[in-house]
Amino acid sequence: MRCVLFDLDGVLVDYDRDVRVGTLARLTGRTSAAVRAAIYASGIEEDADAGVLDAQAYLDALGRELDTVVVAADWTAARRAATRARSEVLALAASLADRAAPGLLTNNGWLMAQQLPAIVPELFPLFAGRAFCAAQFGAAKPAEQAYLRCLQALDALPQATLFVDDNPANVEGARAAGLHAHRFTDAAGLRQALAGFGLS
Repeated sequence: MRCVLFDLDGVLVDYDRDVRVGTLARLTGRTSAAVRAAIYASGIEEDADAGVLDAQAYLDALGRELDTVVVAADWTAARRAATRARSEVLALAASLADRAAPGLLTNNGWLMAQQLPAIVPELFPLFAGRAFCAAQFGAAKPAEQAYLRCLQALDALPQATLFVDDNPANVEGARAAGLHAHRFTDAAGLRQALAGFGLS
């Protein structure tokens, strides 16, 4: 393996939707139910992940759903409050760097791509220049093009890349695109999988 491509939420970080929703509700003065519906039931998040909405269009769309102005600083604060780096998994990623270059592919939009260093500073410098959101490729996992376009950006080959994700559909999508793949459950399982590819 020359590259190990990681998912973000549920792999490199713990992500709590309830904290995100509650924090943004407090910052915008809206109810948690309204914020949850705006983010997860309106289709806005899916459009952002697919690159249909740029960062400002995404914020504007959320604002229309909530009948208020949603600014990047509040969105970022909510996402950061909900996100906690997993130090053991990051240590594993760092230990690979001299043998298999780490990369990151997450189903998220342009705003996340811009704000990722502020949301999860622990990812950097390890993933500097190698962390991508699906919106940047105009396709979200598990679409094959999401993986292949990401690998083009990383200058990596599918057959020399191990993809790590906690979502079974995304793991299968990676395999369909020609990558090796591991379904993440915990750091111990990942360590064992890496050893199986000679990356212990």
